[in-house]
Amino acid sequence: MSHGSCEHGGGAWQKMASLRCRRDPCGVICLILTYFSVFYADYVVIHYVLLPAYSNSVWCTLHGSAFNLILMLLLACHSRAVFSDPGVVPLPDTAIDFSDLRSQSSRMNERGCEGWTVCSRCETYRPPRAHHCRVCQRCIRRMDHHCPWINNCVGELNQKYFIQFLFYTGMASLYSLVLVVSSWVWRIRNERESDTEKEGEETPSKHLIVAHYIILLVESVLFGVFVMVIFYDQLVSIITDETPIEQMKNRLMIKDRSTSPSSSSSSTFSQLPHQPPHSRKPKLALLREVFGRGSIFCWLLPLQSSPPSVGGVTYSALPDYNV
Repeated sequence: MSHGSCEHGGGAWQKMASLRCRRDPCGVICLILTYFSVFYADYVVIHYVLLPAYSNSVWCTLHGSAFNLILMLLLACHSRAVFSDPGVVPLPDTAIDFSDLRSQSSRMNERGCEGWTVCSRCETYRPPRAHHCRVCQRCIRRMDHHCPWINNCVGELNQKYFIQFLFYTGMASLYSLVLVVSSWVWRIRNERESDTEKEGEETPSKHLIVAHYIILLVESVLFGVFVMVIFYDQLVSIITDETPIEQMKNRLMIKDRSTSPSSSSSSTFSQLPHQPPHSRKPKLALLREVFGRGSIFCWLLPLQSSPPSVGGVTYSALPDYNV
């Protein structure tokens, strides 16, 4: 098997994989919920927060522009994460002869393909650290997990956009939370200072405003906490050079090693699926593998990054990303 055969395969199988992924009912529902939540937050912030509280001030324009800029970046990053190829492993031209799997390791070593494995479901060779997704029904390079909120896998080629989406969602949640609280305080002060306002008037509108405030507060807190936890886990997995799947497999292997006889402990430890090379790659280099080699400020933008450069069958520590 040559490595070139694993890098070519055309766009047909990518389209088929994306169509399989898009048919996931849970993913479609999460996509609809995501866009509905974003547009609802924008509607409430503009019509019930900024216009009533800052209508005669320049802060209305400033806050409105800043909040909508964050939402635009959020949607752009989300779209890139949804429609980008996460790193699907191409299908071979011919199926693998599974009767010859016993000689697989020797043939791989002869051709310089150490670390490559065989996926019985895709019937193809896959590079190191690639895993099979049961939802997409394909093997994904450096697969992190399958996320229903983007209806796609988070892998080697779209993890950057997914992390950016989490970052801007957290910013939007915090921003809307601050705006709603400040507007609520402003409204309470105005009502207390207003002596001419008659009791019983504008009651339905007040109740509607309070309902929108409460819904947006709950949405901001829930989504904000949720995405910040995932954002932290993503950064930890990058700087430790270990995906959640690899973490789980390593824990299971270590657990089996602790319960197995001492005579087989060394051999079991040598079979760990992935041991992160902490001494080889500094944290900044690991971050650049995901976000690119450009300026750190460019890491915040959903710009196209070229795939990691390949040397043999292992990816270099500092790929040539054009951010």
